[in-house]
Parts: sequence; structure tokens; C-alpha cells
Amino acid sequence: MTSSDVFAKFVGIVGDTLDDPGLTGEHIAQRVYLSRYHCGRVLTALAGESPIRFRRRVLLERAAYRLMTTELSVLDVAVEAGYSSHEAFTRAFAREHGEPPAQWRRRGTRNFYLEAPSGVHFHPPAGLRLPARGKVSGMDLLVKMVEHHIWLTAEMVKAARQLDDSTLDDVMQISVAGFDTEPTIRHLLDRLVWQLEMWLASVADEPFELPPHEARPVSLDSIAQRHAIAGPKFLTFVRDLSDQGRFDETFVDATCEPPRVFTYGGMVSHVLTFAAFRRGLIVCALDKAGVTDLGNGDPMHFVATS
Repeated sequence: MTSSDVFAKFVGIVGDTLDDPGLTGEHIAQRVYLSRYHCGRVLTALAGESPIRFRRRVLLERAAYRLMTTELSVLDVAVEAGYSSHEAFTRAFAREHGEPPAQWRRRGTRNFYLEAPSGVHFHPPAGLRLPARGKVSGMDLLVKMVEHHIWLTAEMVKAARQLDDSTLDDVMQISVAGFDTEPTIRHLLDRLVWQLEMWLASVADEPFELPPHEARPVSLDSIAQRHAIAGPKFLTFVRDLSDQGRFDETFVDATCEPPRVFTYGGMVSHVLTFAAFRRGLIVCALDKAGVTDLGNGDPMHFVATS
């Protein structure tokens, strides 16, 4: 195994054995297939602290979290953290967190992380939080949100193919007025695509005319074909804006009457805001119709793993 493999395995062991007070350095070494001496040297070099210190710190972070969020007694939290007495736990906790556990609990919620060279910490309710693979700027996040929007729109069009026309055109019943009159799955999918087409035309200073409502409904094939062009084109445009640092630049939107001036960043934020509402309606309508593959369309996992 490489050093990275050893460290990843060690972190996995710690995460899996937080409730095993009998785990020793010898047990850890056996499970990463190294001698006790070599294991200690390798993991200390990789983590910036010894394996035992690493695990003890994580347990004390969890103990601080338990004191804030549960009604367990200090002794119960001490035993859970691997300490045989209230006194030993109090000394260790105060040394790391700067005050005794009872006082910590009275002061209420705060950051329970301790200094960690590796950046690995306890993560509620019962896991470990690893450091991010790289720094993500606000502009990076904006691009990822656009990536998610383009991807999810395509997936919703694909999912809608499972429905018949009556379901596609069934008017959604919502309790408050929205952005669209009598929204249907078909109409909102079409709207998501022509929103991209409209803004692409605007920033290119090209004419854009939305077909009248009576010229619709359009087929899912048509929506999919148009999205296959507009989606990647819009995403490329946003990525270029991010790479060139141009989100604060302005352009004239000649599709407005009268024409108006917007920033590129404001335009992208507008697209994501209105699209999020429409996507939410679509995925809920799909779910009601028995198409559950997309869940609720939440971008959280997509952004974290892409």
C-alpha cells in the first residue's frame, strides 16, 4: 500500500471504532499491515500526530459535541470517550478545550474542533470529516450550480419521457401564485430551455422571439434537442466568465423593452433562482406521477462530488 492508502485505511479504522474503547496501537498496526513501530512512524508523519493522539483528539471532539447536544451525564460522556473516571476525563477535556466539561456545557453551542494538522475531525452524528480536496471559490461554486442546472434539466426531460401526454400537460396545483400561469411538466421543461436560449441571444446581441403560447405544446424530442445545444453553450459561457473574472462586467439586454443593462453575474444568478423554482415543481410533479429517480433535485450531492 502507498502512504495515502495507509492513511485512508487508518482514518477508516478510527471512524469505524469510535465506540470501541479497547482499540490499541497494536490493533491499529495489525489492521494496516505494519509493525507497531513502523505504523507509528508512518502515521505520525502523515497525520502530524501519533495514531493514539489522533484517535483521542477525535473522541474529545465527539465528547464536546455530545455535551452540547445531549443530556448525557459528564460521566457517561467520559466513558463513551474511553476514560475510566470522571477526573481523568475532566483533566483531558480541560487541557484540550480550555475548560472543564461541565463549564463547556453551560456556555452552549460553539465550535468543538481541536487543532488537527491533518484536517480530519469528528463529524456528527458518528463519522469523520476529511479536509476538502481543494479550495472552492464563490465563482467555482456558481459554475458548479450551473453545471447542476444543465445536468438536471436534461435528466428531467429524460424522466418525463415515461409519462403520457395527459400527465405531461396536467396543470400543477400550487397554493400560491408562481412565475408561470397554469404550469405543467411540459411547459416548465420548455421554459427552462428557452430561458437559456433567451439569455444566450441577449448576451450575443441577437434577436430572440418566443413562439406564442398557442404554438405550443412542443414535443419532448424538440425540448431535448434544443437543450442539447443551449445547455452546453450556456455552461461554456459561464465557465469562460469565471475563468476570465468577468462576472462583474455589464451587457445590454436588447430583448427588454426598453433595453436594460445587467451584469453577467446578475444574469447567471437570475437564471439559477428562477430555474430552481421551476425545477422544484417539475421534480415534485414527476414524483407524484411515479417517476422518482431524481429525488427532490437537491444539488448538494452533485456539488460535493463533481
